[in-house]
Amino acid sequence: MTLRHLLSFPLLAALAAAPAFATNGYLQHGYGVKSQGMAGVGIALPQDGLPAATNPAGTAFVGNRIDVGAVWFRPSRGAEISGNGAGLDGRYDGNDTRNFFIPELGYVRQFGGDYAFGVAVYGNGGMNTDYRRNPFRSFGAQGNAGIDLAQVFVSPSLAWRITPDHAVGVAVNLAWQQFKAKGIQPFAGFSAAPGNVSDQGRDDATGWGLRLGYTGRLSPTLTVGLTWASKTRMGDFDKYRGLFAEGGGFDVPENYGAGLAWQATRALTLAADVQRIEYSGVPSVGRTLAPLFAGNPLGSNDGPGFGWRDVTVWKLGAGYEWSDNLTLRAGYSHVSAPVPSGQTLLNILAPGVVRDHASIGATWKTAGGELSLSYTRAFRETVRGSASIPAVPFGGGEADVHLSEHILGIAWGRAL
Repeated sequence: MTLRHLLSFPLLAALAAAPAFATNGYLQHGYGVKSQGMAGVGIALPQDGLPAATNPAGTAFVGNRIDVGAVWFRPSRGAEISGNGAGLDGRYDGNDTRNFFIPELGYVRQFGGDYAFGVAVYGNGGMNTDYRRNPFRSFGAQGNAGIDLAQVFVSPSLAWRITPDHAVGVAVNLAWQQFKAKGIQPFAGFSAAPGNVSDQGRDDATGWGLRLGYTGRLSPTLTVGLTWASKTRMGDFDKYRGLFAEGGGFDVPENYGAGLAWQATRALTLAADVQRIEYSGVPSVGRTLAPLFAGNPLGSNDGPGFGWRDVTVWKLGAGYEWSDNLTLRAGYSHVSAPVPSGQTLLNILAPGVVRDHASIGATWKTAGGELSLSYTRAFRETVRGSASIPAVPFGGGEADVHLSEHILGIAWGRAL
């Protein structure tokens, strides 16, 4: 059965139809509603059936369980152009499409005493902008402008508990992604494949990668975790081979991290993660616009990209067992800036610039299972352009881009 066949199942079909705007570049700030209530910590603190999305070794420590949830994203994104000699000046609202929903599913089963199998189904994130007033209309662009990227992961995992307190795990990340661009017709004049830059409908691609992890209890109160995910190598977006470098290449970046979880008191758990995301390893994302002016058009093997930098994410979270039936959560995270001030022109289409997130959450236990809620506020961040619009051929001036988000999650789970 292929990944495209798997997408015929209702949950995966819903994921496929639910592009989102993610928060650490274009990865989600956390996987699983419980994790999201603590700003995304989870490398050393598995709490539900989705450890395969963060650290597959964690499946050895959550028992037998199933979790089903959904996350609502409401981003506010836009741009302002000033000092442009080609008529682009103005404020632009990228919110013609406002609401996004992403389901998630996790399942874990222990077997053989020392082993655990799990599967996590989740949206890795994405990018979406929809400008009714097209920022590039003075160049001859028509219709709404924007892009729409959705990524779906199905991650089966296996964990081995080496000792009662230490486990290693591996997950196979089976990935599907879909992309659409519209209203950016003028960029076809700078492309190696002018007919495959804009307004080609939706295109999809599949690929796979690996995630490895370790979780260890160093003492009854202190747990550590390590995780690494390879670059997920995807097939090309053939319909947009004139936009993305290397003929439509758009892989998912390598990422890795470490975490600590400390049982400070019987009721209070504190956790921290640090994560590194290597956007520079994906040419379509990490290359700057500069190659365009060195004779390498959009879509060529050495063509330009969106200019994103590698980022480091810091996360702090706390969970407090208020009673046997109620757990409260809170957290804060910060990410280094992915979009440099000199690369804001193309990132009008992809302003993944938020840096700070504050989260709260709670879980209520009942006889029938657990109900979890989380809310995250991704605070507004503006990147102000500096030498961001080349005078030739784009008329100079500056492009400022901004993003903020509201993120609400709800999930139900139970032990099996």
